[in-house]
Amino acid sequence: MKEPSTTGRAAIHPTALVDPSARLAPDVTVGAYSVIGPGVEIGAGTWIGHHVVISGKTRIGERNRIFHFCSLGEIPQDKKYGGEETRLEIGDDNTIREFCTFNVGTAQDAGVTRLGHHNWIMAYVHLAHDCQVGDYTVFANNAQVAGHVHVGDYAILGGFTVVHQFVHIGAHSITGMGTVLLQDLPPYVTASGNPAKPHGINAEGLRRRGFSGEAILAVKRAYKTLYKSGHTLEEARAELIRQAAFHPELAVLVDFLGSASRGIIR
Repeated sequence: MKEPSTTGRAAIHPTALVDPSARLAPDVTVGAYSVIGPGVEIGAGTWIGHHVVISGKTRIGERNRIFHFCSLGEIPQDKKYGGEETRLEIGDDNTIREFCTFNVGTAQDAGVTRLGHHNWIMAYVHLAHDCQVGDYTVFANNAQVAGHVHVGDYAILGGFTVVHQFVHIGAHSITGMGTVLLQDLPPYVTASGNPAKPHGINAEGLRRRGFSGEAILAVKRAYKTLYKSGHTLEEARAELIRQAAFHPELAVLVDFLGSASRGIIR
């Protein structure tokens, strides 16, 4: 099936089932045997492949590409879920590859699972209830994210990364293949292993995103303060506050450490 043209006309395959109450922009493409349920909203320019099921209170933005056999907006895999009306929200310009499963939120949290904009989500990724994912992230094949996880902008999860519930993952961080995250991963940090351990900063990623050499050096210094100085976490954060006064890119690290929900990887 071809991706959407620029004609502005809808292309809904005759075998697709689209509920009359679903709201689709005029140029949405829906592939063969896909099912779009009641209450679903899909924005302009979005392309949906074959055998995709989109259900629940799901709102999908513009220019997304959702590949074959995905299930989006199904109820949470949470025994506490009692049929409350919760939501899944997907932003604009995301690529969601084959066999991904995203669940709606629960009443025990914000009631919504969110994926931001410009994210690259590879095959077999699971995004559980109440997760909050920022922009420009990459989730490699088989990354599995449990409930209530927060993921910052530009974070990269390597293939088969497993994330424990309630973990926070900082902006610009990266995990190696097969990583198991049981605690929070600070911004800029590279992690791998089971359980995950820190292995320096994501210097190459920062260079690709236009960070100056001076800024990268500041992040390296901050990493040494956090992991190599022998400071307690409170002492390290106090020193990082001082460093952030001269290097504003460290503010995101200071804020993250102040709100870490499960302790950080050490």
